[in-house]
Amino acid sequence: MRKVKVRLRPIVNKINLPTVIKTTVLPGDFTERLFIATQVGEIFYIGNGEIRLFLDIRSRILKLGSSEPGVSGRGYDERGLLGLAFHPGFHINGLFYLHYSVVGTQGPGALSESFKPNPCDPKTLNLRWTNRDTQYDHIDTVEEWMFQSNGQPQKRRTLLNLRRPFFNHNGVNSLNFSPETGKLVLTTGDGGAGYDPFNLSQDEMEIAGKIIEIDVEKQTSIANPPVVTRFNELPIPIQETLTVIAKGVRNIPGISFQRYHNQYIKYVGNVGQDLVESIFSFVQYKPIPVTQIVGHGGGPTNQNGFINFGWRGWEGSFPTSTISGCTANPQLDEKVIAYYNEAIQTSVRRIQPLTSYFHKDPRSDKFEGTALTGVQPYMGTGIPALTGSVVFTDIARKEESLSPVRGALAFTTVRPDCKLSDFQVIETDYDFGPQSAYYVSLGTNLDQTRLFLGVYGSMNVTNLNQGTVFEVIP
Repeated sequence: MRKVKVRLRPIVNKINLPTVIKTTVLPGDFTERLFIATQVGEIFYIGNGEIRLFLDIRSRILKLGSSEPGVSGRGYDERGLLGLAFHPGFHINGLFYLHYSVVGTQGPGALSESFKPNPCDPKTLNLRWTNRDTQYDHIDTVEEWMFQSNGQPQKRRTLLNLRRPFFNHNGVNSLNFSPETGKLVLTTGDGGAGYDPFNLSQDEMEIAGKIIEIDVEKQTSIANPPVVTRFNELPIPIQETLTVIAKGVRNIPGISFQRYHNQYIKYVGNVGQDLVESIFSFVQYKPIPVTQIVGHGGGPTNQNGFINFGWRGWEGSFPTSTISGCTANPQLDEKVIAYYNEAIQTSVRRIQPLTSYFHKDPRSDKFEGTALTGVQPYMGTGIPALTGSVVFTDIARKEESLSPVRGALAFTTVRPDCKLSDFQVIETDYDFGPQSAYYVSLGTNLDQTRLFLGVYGSMNVTNLNQGTVFEVIP
């Protein structure tokens, strides 16, 4: 593949963790403006060359960065303000949508100790999430807000309240509108803890580990939806607003859409466990109404066209494996298939990745990744070598020579023969100096002709004001 080198132009700095970057046109305005949502609960936009506060919901978000079972140290967190999406008619109706972790909902977690499957111990392969009302980590909410004529956003209604088993894998950049259906798309992770201990992602009745469409045009009379974990716990009027696009999700940095003639290619990145990060693409799909899932009792519907990314049986193109070091040779490790039966059962039902990159990679022209943080198509002409390609980011390259930490920027393309695509690293010329640079988010403008990169100086949400948003330019 061709080599590409770009520049990073700083747009705004000294902000908190930028989790969502996108553009829209404010009601009564005519200029497309850049919006930035931070994990701690701020939403900013760039107006007339300066950063302005659009909304501050920090008081609505639970305390971030507290110690968690199975997580070393304090400060790292995957909760907070996770999703921001503007209605396609936002410039007229002022409607926008938020996904965040609710203040005061902290629980003890669904397991008292860290989890790792043991193929020799059936108990570890067949855990169930019991006592859900008390054994959970926190509650996420999805809300509809309106930007009022006086310039003050106000909450209108709650769409969903979701009880989450663990602190991680809640999705990020988790709300986006589909240009195909006009529906709000929610991408939810599998609930966390690693290895999906309760196999929520493959159970069609579970909300965790799915891509869900929400018909926001359907108004329900339910002012305060119940807190749920499964679709059959939702009132029927809310069930009737939901369809499921896909299952088998581990954790997703959003969904993006690329127009191709008269249809859209959908791109989804699935964050890996220990081996590989994967990007999937699909065009045709057949969403399942939640009312049908509930009526079917949650068993496999076996519908053709329903997307399955394969987790937890598959990590991208590989059967999910546990890893242990080789005592005879510390340079090597042993990989044991964690869920052999599930890998077999989902082997022909899942879709293959468009491309993958690895946590260990001996090739000199690649990089060793940690976690996928953004996937966006680029349709601009300013960087001709990237036109029509799919750009993605990883939070931190693992190469030992990189100190301090640097993230990674790369791209791939869809092959006409639909086979697995290769990827190419995008070189950047920006000097971050002695500061760490974690690549935490990737965004575009409305017509996907500009790319924006969110960078943070720490992995900890409690280390404030270390964020910069760059534009990727020739």
